[in-house]
Parts: sequence; structure tokens; C-alpha cells
Amino acid sequence: MFTGIIEEVGRVAELATDPLGGAAGGRLRIEAAKLLEKISVGSSVAVSGCCLTVTEKTDSGFACDLSPETLARTGFRRLRAGAEVNLEAPLTLSTPLGGHLVQGHVEATGTFVELRALGDGNYDLQVDVPAELTRYLVEKGSVAVEGISLTVAAMEGARLGVAIIPFTYENTNLRSLQPGDPVNLEFDVLAKYVEKLLADSGLVRSRKPPSSKLTLDRLRDEGF
Repeated sequence: MFTGIIEEVGRVAELATDPLGGAAGGRLRIEAAKLLEKISVGSSVAVSGCCLTVTEKTDSGFACDLSPETLARTGFRRLRAGAEVNLEAPLTLSTPLGGHLVQGHVEATGTFVELRALGDGNYDLQVDVPAELTRYLVEKGSVAVEGISLTVAAMEGARLGVAIIPFTYENTNLRSLQPGDPVNLEFDVLAKYVEKLLADSGLVRSRKPPSSKLTLDRLRDEGF
């Protein structure tokens, strides 16, 4: 479990994937400094919002193995040597919950549109979100983008708008993104549990359209 408060921006040293298209997964090596004192082999770590297990640790960084599911579900496919990634160590019982509850389970990728300077030191972040997942986003609600705990400022269709303060700009990888880049998204887990519980209880209708019992034979029997 994480909070979405980024502790360090690391750099990708290497992303090795299976040459046959990632069917066998891959291995990600990251250069880091501050986070190293908090992690060891076997520890969990959030890399741009994705919870990974540290499989190797050196004086200059660490490595994590990637499953085929991780490669398919995340934006790691855009990473190259030198790319910036957001890093966060897992929560402890004494860690202040400064952001929101983030599991590190990336559900989908959005598309980075722009990070526009507003002229007062702040920025406007625009991300296109998969349309079927916008139901989990509400104004002033929480969302994790690249592992960063952010507050939804606006939703226009499937486009997410977020206000970025100067500190977030300087201390995350948002400044290095390019239009069209895939970004990791995680939505509020509480919203998903509530949706599931209500659907199972029958208090809300399924999003699937109900099947009609009206047939041509019935229309004829009714005299139409």
C-alpha cells in the first residue's frame, strides 16, 4: 500500500524484455539514491504507480522483474534508458497518509495530452482516460497518475484535468512526458468496492442493457 506521495525520481538504467514480444516478461533496472535506504531484496516499491518487488539491489539502484501482465497493462513500454520514473516506498504504520490510499495496481493507461504552464508557476495537466473508466472519476476526487496522488479538477468527456503545483512539477516525472505518452492510472479502490457491492445487492442496475422479452411471435399473439 502506498500514498501517492513521490519520494524520489529515479532513472531507468535498462528495460530488458523478451524479444518475442514480452511473452516471457522482462526486467527493469533503475538508478536511485534516497529510496535505497528504505528497501531491500524482497521489498515492494512503487515505480510510477506500479507495485513491483525488488529482486536485486546495488549501491546505485535496484532491479525488478516484470510479468507479461505488467508489461501489457502499464506504460512501461515507453521506457528507455534515461527515462524518469516516480518512486515511492510502501507505507508503514507510522507513515502519514499525505495523499490517498494507492494500491500500486495499475488498471489502465491514459494518454498524456499536455502539461501547460499557467504563468503563475502552476500547471494544467490534461490526460485522456479510457471512456469505460471515467465513472470512477469525480470532481475533487482522487486519482493516481504515474503513481502521483492528484485531485481531479475537471472532467470533460474522457479528458481528465488536474492542477499541478510547482513542487509536484519539480519533483515528479511529469515534466519529462511527451504528448502521446501512455501514463499509468489507478482509480479510487473505494469506488470500485461500492460499485461491486451495490451491483451484487441488486440496488443498482447492471450497465449491460436488459435483454428484451418482446419477440415477433408475441407481437403476433397480441394482434400486431
